[in-house]
Amino acid sequence: MKRMQNEVTERLGISYPIFQAPMAGGITTPALISETSNCGGLGNLGAGYMLPEEMNAAIKEIRSLTGKPFGVNLFVPNHQVFSTEAAFAQAVNVLKKVQADLGIEKSNSQLDKDHQALFEQQLEVILSTRVPICSFTFGIPDEIVIKDLKKQGTIVIGTATNVNEALELEASGVDMIVAQGSEAGGHRGTFHEEGSGLIGSMALIPQIADAIKLPVIAAGGIMDARGMAAAFVLGAKVVQLGTAFLTCKESGAHSIYKEAILNATEEQTTLTKAFSGKLARGIRNHFIKEMEGQSIGILPFPLQNDLTGPIRKQAAKLNNREYMSLWAGQGLRLATETTVKELMDKLTKEYLEL
Repeated sequence: MKRMQNEVTERLGISYPIFQAPMAGGITTPALISETSNCGGLGNLGAGYMLPEEMNAAIKEIRSLTGKPFGVNLFVPNHQVFSTEAAFAQAVNVLKKVQADLGIEKSNSQLDKDHQALFEQQLEVILSTRVPICSFTFGIPDEIVIKDLKKQGTIVIGTATNVNEALELEASGVDMIVAQGSEAGGHRGTFHEEGSGLIGSMALIPQIADAIKLPVIAAGGIMDARGMAAAFVLGAKVVQLGTAFLTCKESGAHSIYKEAILNATEEQTTLTKAFSGKLARGIRNHFIKEMEGQSIGILPFPLQNDLTGPIRKQAAKLNNREYMSLWAGQGLRLATETTVKELMDKLTKEYLEL
């Protein structure tokens, strides 16, 4: 399989230039991550919402299941996020009917979560466990953080949704950059003006590849070998797939969530701030439609995400997809019910045939 290897796969210690995307919220189970790595790709833990003890336990389990490299992804907190008590009260009021419909008697949501402190604790876990690869979304970590990680041999990856973000990441000292096209499922990795991160993969990948000297990891709408081949021709060295892995048996996605993806089509995804306060692509449902009519009542990320957490959890318990965040990319018509091994075998075999 030497035809699929390059200087990046060699540096990462993987056989194939394929990343399983680090999807936060419990989707990236140790089984999904370790099996991807065991099959020659790079499994990634979406740890953005995880507590330090949860991260430690997951990393320990991953290492018990594979001796191969794996990555962990963190969300860089926005220091400027704030909300007034009045805005918070409005947002709570908007959600009251939804909570009542789902049988949620009282929400424990609050404004005093310290996301910066959590991020710092997560970084301590990355450093203490000597994670081989660490990626960041929603911003650029402080220079000292990048230096400390690289000092211990951790490869650092940033996420960009336009050329300017890629240039800033390159200047910060990261080793590689994910170019996230607007087709990607889940949250935009944008850390500047939000509308600046809605560039399609076919336009974004070559422009970032031409603008920077670092290796580019292509993400957004890639579901099969054809997408991989296109990304490599456009200048990427690695591809990152999310939705394709989400429907694998090893994925921690709720069965209702997987079923929604397997039965949806490309025009059914939409970009919304309804669940989290930050633009994210997912399958359109009743909650998204209800919130679209609200000119007020949606807090900035991660406050809105904290506020809607009980709604999403209760909806999952009730198997009610209308109030779940069904993040998915625009290539979801190509999703199949599969295992990681079957998916990796298919991707590599069909790519070599191409």
